[in-house]
Amino acid sequence: MSGVEPEVRDFLKKILQSVFFGLFWMMLNMTLGIFFGWMFVGERLNAGNICFYLFAAGSLAWLVRFYYRTWKNKFPHG
Repeated sequence: MSGVEPEVRDFLKKILQSVFFGLFWMMLNMTLGIFFGWMFVGERLNAGNICFYLFAAGSLAWLVRFYYRTWKNKFPHG
């Protein structure tokens, strides 16, 4: 990739980081929620459900902030 322009390399890096963190967030939350059963509310709401959904909401807020900060800069071509 030594022949690739720096702007293209930065753009591809942003794309790869965005896809990786998005998939990582989904896999982490789905694994925690399904494996431990915290995603599903049974007969009543318990502390595990509350902690899971607080973690999911907080990490989603972090992910959206990451996406915003990553993509807010305009590229030199427009």
